[in-house]
Amino acid sequence: MTKQEFVNEVATKSGLSSRDAARAVDAFLDSITDTLRQGGEVAFTGFGKFTTQHRAERQGVNPRNPTEKVTIPAATVPKFSAGSQLKSAVKGGA
Repeated sequence: MTKQEFVNEVATKSGLSSRDAARAVDAFLDSITDTLRQGGEVAFTGFGKFTTQHRAERQGVNPRNPTEKVTIPAATVPKFSAGSQLKSAVKGGA
């Protein structure tokens, strides 16, 4: 599903216009991004939790030249952990 398809789905389910739904989706995504950028976490009970995780510097292999080793720098990356209700819905449960 693309972002536009998601916006259309939100508009249909909420009764909002497409323009208002697009603004709501953008505000939602911006809020999550800003919170993660500041080192916080966003949790939706039953749905899941957005957090950040620190990855240490590590050695990797250049895919174009497998004999060449490269250093992958340390980074902070986003992480999502699915909640129990989301997991059971995807499995075909409730």
